Amino acid sequence: ALNIWFGPKGTVSPFHHDPKHNLLAQIVGSKRILLASPSESGYMYPNESILSNTSQVDVENIDDQAFPNFRKVKFQELLLSPGEMLYIPPKHWHYVKSLETSISVSFWW
Repeated sequence: ALNIWFGPKGTVSPFHHDPKHNLLAQIVGSKRILLASPSESGYMYPNESILSNTSQVDVENIDDQAFPNFRKVKFQELLLSPGEMLYIPPKHWHYVKSLETSISVSFWW
């Protein structure tokens, strides 16, 4: 599947995971990305609904009372710039924030 993502500065995709391989190509603008292994799932506080692949935690305003173990998550942080691509394996948690107006393309298989 091919997806094109357009968004203004500040657009956020909360921590979530996808069932397929993902190759994310940055075309315009840059994005801050946090990645976490599936082994961190016990600390991610997934929703208990149809969005069970999405964390309830607001990364930029962590509620330590509601999510006391989230700060234990070991993640990698990176900046994805125009012309760069990132491979995200299935079930790996990722958080994405556009640092400026952004266009990205993702390839899922």
